[in-house]
Amino acid sequence: MRTKLLALLLLAMPALAASTAAFAQTSPVGTWTTIDDKTQKPKSVVEVYQAKDGSLAGRVSDVLQSDRGPNPVCDKCSGDRKNQPVKGMVILWGIKQKGDTWEGGQILDPTSGKVYSVKVTPIEGGKKLEVRGFMGFSLLGRTQTWVRR
Repeated sequence: MRTKLLALLLLAMPALAASTAAFAQTSPVGTWTTIDDKTQKPKSVVEVYQAKDGSLAGRVSDVLQSDRGPNPVCDKCSGDRKNQPVKGMVILWGIKQKGDTWEGGQILDPTSGKVYSVKVTPIEGGKKLEVRGFMGFSLLGRTQTWVRR
């Protein structure tokens, strides 16, 4: 009996490892190149990570393109972010998994200084991330596609 149980366990391990790897690939956690939804050009690099409270957050680790020079500041932001460098800034916070998406948090557009509700969905097996910022209803907003680095 014990031998059969051990054999079943050994047979199940590759499937368990594969499903764990698949989840890791479809999680938003990782480093992403943001693609501007208007110009379709790479704009920045964002690192999405798990915050202390278990939600996900994202920080700008590099600015690739900016109309405001190589080291832009968030001059239109309010509060603690006002006139702070965009590089290093947390622009995504409070998102939690709900099925195949992560939502319930907020995202900051450093160009306008506006904060939006956000919905994040891994697509193409986790190679890309669909990031939708909106006010009120998800139908009224903008979507960017970020590419995993």
